Amino acid sequence: MTSASSIPPGHRIRWGRLLVGVAALGLLTGTACALFLTVLDQVTQWRWDYPALLWLLPIAGAIVGGLYARFGQTVERGNSLLVEQLRQPKQGVPLRMAPLVLVTTWLTHLCGGSAGREGTAVQMGGAIASELARRLGLHPLEFRLLILAGIAAGFGGVFGTPIAGTLFAIELATLRAFDRRSLIPCLLAAIIGDLVCHAWGVGHTVYTVATLIPANGSWLACWNTKYVVLAAIAGVAFGLVGQLFTSLLAGSQAAFRRANSSPVIRPMLGAVVVIGLTVLLGTRDYLGIGVTTPEAGGTSLTSAFVPEGVAPLSWFWKLLLTAITLGCGFKGGEATPLFFIGATLGHLIAQLAGGPVDLLASLGLVAVFMAATRTPLAGITMSIELFGGEFVLYHAIACLTAYGVRWSPGIYEPNSSEASVGQTILSAPRA
Repeated sequence: MTSASSIPPGHRIRWGRLLVGVAALGLLTGTACALFLTVLDQVTQWRWDYPALLWLLPIAGAIVGGLYARFGQTVERGNSLLVEQLRQPKQGVPLRMAPLVLVTTWLTHLCGGSAGREGTAVQMGGAIASELARRLGLHPLEFRLLILAGIAAGFGGVFGTPIAGTLFAIELATLRAFDRRSLIPCLLAAIIGDLVCHAWGVGHTVYTVATLIPANGSWLACWNTKYVVLAAIAGVAFGLVGQLFTSLLAGSQAAFRRANSSPVIRPMLGAVVVIGLTVLLGTRDYLGIGVTTPEAGGTSLTSAFVPEGVAPLSWFWKLLLTAITLGCGFKGGEATPLFFIGATLGHLIAQLAGGPVDLLASLGLVAVFMAATRTPLAGITMSIELFGGEFVLYHAIACLTAYGVRWSPGIYEPNSSEASVGQTILSAPRA
């Protein structure tokens, strides 16, 4: 066994210094998430109040592309840059990633781009963590742990799911090769980030699944063999759709790069396509973040949990518009659109199979997200934090079945040429 005194200085974790950084990281990232969500709600309201903002989407795209071309060429890869720095730390993550992704995500949502929010929160957390690591003089192993904690704090703060945020960070960065040293920093940062976000008065969407819960029953009373089979069958559909999103997003990025080499023109072209599809569909339900809609009877993430109000192909149109929006260069995240896609697909499956709408919507919400990101533990844990533990077995079945469906890498995974780099992250000798 390697003794503590024989461990090289760059491999020995200075827990006191690291935990100071984690506490500061949680405070700063939680505050950043609160600011982000507060303004995001406001710009979404402005988009609803002033529908003509949609016609400014090409101009918004030019601004987003121009800002990154001028100030953000080194941070444009977003989450991929975070993963790269975790696996092979070089120059760290520039702090300017945080304000750039923050402002450009607000602009994307203001004019109707179909995008999410977790990418923004995770990148802010990673950028803040990298800056703190530099200021605290952390060595590469401590740097990696603090970046992981930043990812966890961003995810946990923006969704109110600190435990899922912890596992998301670990699974994202380690290709599921668990390292016990990352657990405490990630969990502590995620909890602090979530608490700080709530302390600023920022809440999160509440989803209710109550169909199978009797008045005085336990989780065993929710168990139904028919729905176990339905969860497994639906899991296949969720896995296929999660992989479809991954493929379409990659295809969209490649197509826009082939269409034009300019980072300013590409978002403008994508904006024209988004506007054209929106006009053809005759609804704006698939624009923006999609959690709620101002129109009675409109399709949204929350409306997927009730029997009425969801068009059969809602999941496909949201998938297509999100792939175009993010593929052409607008900023945001994939998670909330994947929640929308999964919940509305679950709603459709429930209608076709005669199952509980709220249960199938909740299964789709986590399973499609998990299938696209390849983070099964985070998906199952998120189901408990969002919906309670009564349905965890259904969620586990749906998630693990969806996880088994695979024809392409997840949206955050490296390609084959990078895979060998990530297999041994945090593989330094144990402190």
